[in-house]
Amino acid sequence: MDEAYVEQVLRLVERIPAGRVLPYGRVAEVVAGGYGPRYVGRIMSLYGHAVCWWRVPRADGTLPAPLMMEAQQRWAQEGTPVRNGRVHVAEALWGEAGVS
Repeated sequence: MDEAYVEQVLRLVERIPAGRVLPYGRVAEVVAGGYGPRYVGRIMSLYGHAVCWWRVPRADGTLPAPLMMEAQQRWAQEGTPVRNGRVHVAEALWGEAGVS
């Protein structure tokens, strides 16, 4: 695993504000290391427990099934826009400068 890329991904995830999300594919685009969403998903599964993993959903606003219950609780606490049990990505997308 590319350790420098892992660190970049985790640093970016730590910057996502409460109530906002950045899907795996957008994380891959922003970090721009030649890796795609699946690699970001792998990083999150191995190292994401140390950061706000619930702010990095799939493009459809879900997370893996074992994480959904806790993620939904965290989204509710943070005021993340949710529709039908999943993040409303279009509304919750983090769009800070350089991350649009």
